[in-house]
Amino acid sequence: MSNPKLTDFKVLVFDVYGTLADWETGIFNALEPLLSRYPASRWSRSEALTAFEAVEKDIQAADPNLLYSDVLAKAHAALEARLDALYGKNTDTTPIDAVWATQSTSTDIDDAHAAFGNSIKDWPIFADSSQALHDLSKHYKLVVLSNVDRASFAHTHAKLSTGDPSALASPLYSPAGTQYWFPNQISGSNSPFSLILTAQDVHSYKPALPGFLTALEVIQKDLLDGADVKQNVLWVAQSLFHDIEPAHRLGLQSTWIIRKGAEMGAVAGNKKYTWTFNTLGEMAEAVAKSAEA
Repeated sequence: MSNPKLTDFKVLVFDVYGTLADWETGIFNALEPLLSRYPASRWSRSEALTAFEAVEKDIQAADPNLLYSDVLAKAHAALEARLDALYGKNTDTTPIDAVWATQSTSTDIDDAHAAFGNSIKDWPIFADSSQALHDLSKHYKLVVLSNVDRASFAHTHAKLSTGDPSALASPLYSPAGTQYWFPNQISGSNSPFSLILTAQDVHSYKPALPGFLTALEVIQKDLLDGADVKQNVLWVAQSLFHDIEPAHRLGLQSTWIIRKGAEMGAVAGNKKYTWTFNTLGEMAEAVAKSAEA
C-alpha cells in the first residue's frame, strides 16, 4: 500500500500496557513495598523499571504458557533475590521494616509475590484512552493483542470500556467461556473492542511472532471476511520492541504512540512505523479529520 491514509484500514490492533494503560506507574507503585525494604539500593523509578523489564523478558521467553499474573509474581521474586544479593538483608530499624525482618515467614514472602502478580487491577489507564477508543471504534473494528492473562485484563477492560479509573472486572467485561473473546457479543457491554486476544489465548508473548500470526488469522476469518490483512490492519502501540518491530517484520503498517517519558519498550533502531502521535487522543483526532476530508 503506497501512501496510505489512516482511514484506509478497517481494523486497528492495540497493545495495551504502555499504550492504553500506564503500566510503568502501576508497576513502580506495586514495587515500592519491596524497594522500601532495601533502602540502600536507592533505585530510581527508571532503574527499577529497567530491572523489571529485563527480568520479565527472560521469564516470558522461557515459558510462553505461563499466566501473566505468574510472570509478575516470578519477576517480583527475582527482583527480591537481586536486591538481596546486591544489598544484603535489610538492616533498617524503622518499626515496619523491623517487623518484616523479624517476623516475616515464607508465606508472607509468597503473599508479597502474589500481590504483585495480581496488581494489574490497580494499574491506571491513560486519561485519553477510553474516549479515544470509543471515538476510533466509530471508524474501525478494534482488537487487542496483549501480553496479559484473561482474568487480569478484565480489570483493565472495565476501565477502558467505562472510563472509570476505579472500575474492576465484572461479567460485562470478562471473557465468557474459553473461546476467543468477542466482547461486543456480550449484551449490555460498552466495550469498544471487537476482539480481545491475550498471551493466554495465543500461548505466546510478544515480540515472538506466533501471537501475531494467530491474531491475524482470527481477524481475517472473523472480522474481515477473508480480506487481506496487510491491506486492512493497522498496528497501534507504544512499544517498539514488543509491537512495532515485529509488525514491521510481518509487512504490517503501524502507528507509534510515543507516550512521552516512557522507559520500557523503546529500543533504538530504524524507523519501522508509518505514523506517530504523542497520545491516542491525538490519533483519534487525526482520524476524525481524515474521515471528514
